[in-house]
Amino acid sequence: MTKKVLVVDDEKLIVKGIRFSLEQDGMMVDCAFDGQEALEKARKTEYDMILLDVMLPKIDGFEVCQTIREFSNVPIVMLTAKGDDMDKILGLEYGADDYITKPFNILEVKARIKAIMRRAALFNPVNVNRDTEDRIIEIDNLVFDKKNRQLTIDGVEYNLTSREYEVLLLLATHPGTVFSREELLVKIWGEDYPGDERTVDVHIRRLREKIEPNPKEPKYVCTKWGVGYYYKQI
Repeated sequence: MTKKVLVVDDEKLIVKGIRFSLEQDGMMVDCAFDGQEALEKARKTEYDMILLDVMLPKIDGFEVCQTIREFSNVPIVMLTAKGDDMDKILGLEYGADDYITKPFNILEVKARIKAIMRRAALFNPVNVNRDTEDRIIEIDNLVFDKKNRQLTIDGVEYNLTSREYEVLLLLATHPGTVFSREELLVKIWGEDYPGDERTVDVHIRRLREKIEPNPKEPKYVCTKWGVGYYYKQI
């Protein structure tokens, strides 16, 4: 199935270069040059990934990301200024799954996009011949729909980002096993991911804010101080 990518940046040469390169790999690419246009396209079309620049006319990338998260869990990769750690952390706080720093090598961008899509396929296997049970995982009162990448808890659906979903699914399917931040980075983001362990902490915090009755005293995603995170079986 052809992958659809939305590239959002007000620098038209950058957009043109990314679009050409991705289309060479058989992807379908839409473009937007400001935040308002990006939101309009994201609402109308179901994309497999969105590349989103931070600095945009009309609506900045952070607000675009936050708004998209209200109606979609599409993987979002923020394009941030080189060395600007605050942009990276803010992007993750607003719901981005990953980030790439400018200036970048187009080969790196393509490699990161493909890696994220491969991981999404692993966590979201689609096979029309499978029974429903093969794509539904029930752990305690959590129900994971792997085909639609949805989580419900006690019948209530929670809108998780791609990374949040993957982290929770990994922890929940290994109850009691403590994963270090480094292990989670490798398993979820990949061995070549250039980010640091703060990425994991941000996603864990956002995940807790969404699913935990009391994020300060989590009952699902717990911390083993000095070691890492684990799922506590009810």
